[in-house]
Amino acid sequence: MSMSDPIADLLTRIRNGLTERHATVEAPASRVKEEICSVLEREGYIAGFKVLEESRPRKLQVKLKYRGDGVPVIQGLKRVSKPSLRVYLKSTDIRPVLSGLGIAIVSTSRGVMTNRQAREAHVGGEVLCEIW
Repeated sequence: MSMSDPIADLLTRIRNGLTERHATVEAPASRVKEEICSVLEREGYIAGFKVLEESRPRKLQVKLKYRGDGVPVIQGLKRVSKPSLRVYLKSTDIRPVLSGLGIAIVSTSRGVMTNRQAREAHVGGEVLCEIW
């Protein structure tokens, strides 16, 4: 069965895993999801991820990150651009998330990056999601 929004599925699996205090969550793998997880790892929102090549279809295993007191590092996730309503912004229109406390993940012609990196590189693109 095909999914209408695989990125929203990944975000929901992460959100549900954090709610239930799971150490890892698994989702079907794709190149865009791998790039999103790479940005999340680089920004410190997840502890890591790996692609399970031996399973067919390939799966993406995301290691969730918690603070010392057990509170999840990710407080909120929001899908911005949806299949029914795509959101594209120019580099000058990309704004900070929660006054700079969160990030937006943007798919640009130079790859998937954060809103800060997109503004610095002067490239716009599709705003995939916001994380804080």
